[in-house]
Amino acid sequence: MSRTVQVTFDAADPAGLSAFWAQALGYAFPSPPGHRLGPDDDPREAWQQFLTEAGVPEDRRNDASAVEDPDGTGARLFFQRVPEGKVAKNRLHLDVRAAPGLTGEERMAALESECERLVGLGATRVRRYEPDPPLGAGHIVLQDPEGNEFCLD
Repeated sequence: MSRTVQVTFDAADPAGLSAFWAQALGYAFPSPPGHRLGPDDDPREAWQQFLTEAGVPEDRRNDASAVEDPDGTGARLFFQRVPEGKVAKNRLHLDVRAAPGLTGEERMAALESECERLVGLGATRVRRYEPDPPLGAGHIVLQDPEGNEFCLD
């Protein structure tokens, strides 16, 4: 029997980091428990109202956040506030598949275009790796707004 996966990020600002990844991946914020949101409802506002009604103190309302694939096929991403900052390279990272099936200059152009969009959202470009056939298709390494490495693949 297979299992679903949730990828958890330690974060200084779960709400901010989840907003970046929602935009980066085309993910959405889930509805609060017991709430059904309409197409024009803002799930982040609904969460704030839910937390207020639940009596969660204001200083604890950014302890966690999550985003989900609206198609239900990708892993759920969960962000939890931790007191310490990031101090070393990730042992696990996400590969954002921005150019599947493309090769050579067409692939790298697609990766550059997506890199530009993500930098506009708050990512930092780290390094470009050129195609090196037969095994290396080329990719770009970036960091999210809190310094977590990820690759455009």
